[in-house]
Amino acid sequence: MDFYDRLHSGEIYAPLDNEILTEQTQYLELLYDYNQTRPSEGERRTCLLREMLAEVGENCYIEPPFHANWGGHHVHFGKWVYANFGLTCVDDTHIYVGDYVLFGPNVVLATANHPFLPELRKKGLQYNLPIHIGEGCWIGAGAVVVPGVTIGDYAVIGAGSVVTKDIPSNVLAAGNPCRVLRELDERDREYYHRDRRIDWDALLSLSK
Repeated sequence: MDFYDRLHSGEIYAPLDNEILTEQTQYLELLYDYNQTRPSEGERRTCLLREMLAEVGENCYIEPPFHANWGGHHVHFGKWVYANFGLTCVDDTHIYVGDYVLFGPNVVLATANHPFLPELRKKGLQYNLPIHIGEGCWIGAGAVVVPGVTIGDYAVIGAGSVVTKDIPSNVLAAGNPCRVLRELDERDREYYHRDRRIDWDALLSLSK
């Protein structure tokens, strides 16, 4: 098994291997360029994202600064993904994000982990587990998603949550550790925030 296969195998490996660092650095150079772009350089940002990310669908956007261990090289975006300021992707292995996903500010998606045994941590060893985020999810500000977690389609993750276990589709989940609070239901078609009612006629006129 070569070093690149080991990144994605879930096996323990040495991330400071020279071969790994050499390849990692070239992707971090692109990330540096992205974070130095000016607000008026939207087209350049789009072009850089296509170079940086493993996959990127149409109309995706990441507000700088964007942080990623591998410069986004193992990040897979569907279409219409938006990430607010400070998204951190610890993308030592793959992170899969479905269409129409929203990330609030300062969200962390961490695929890398370290053994609990101190002797192994002293050697700088780690292992990686992929993250999967389904279509139409909203991940609130400051949320942390740990290695190996899957979040189902259309789930809403509350701000500041620490997602340590899989979350099913169509639910509101929050907390540390994150847990399901309720299913999304018909009331969510009537109210967008507590007692604030959705004005469907006004919204439909906006889309004309």
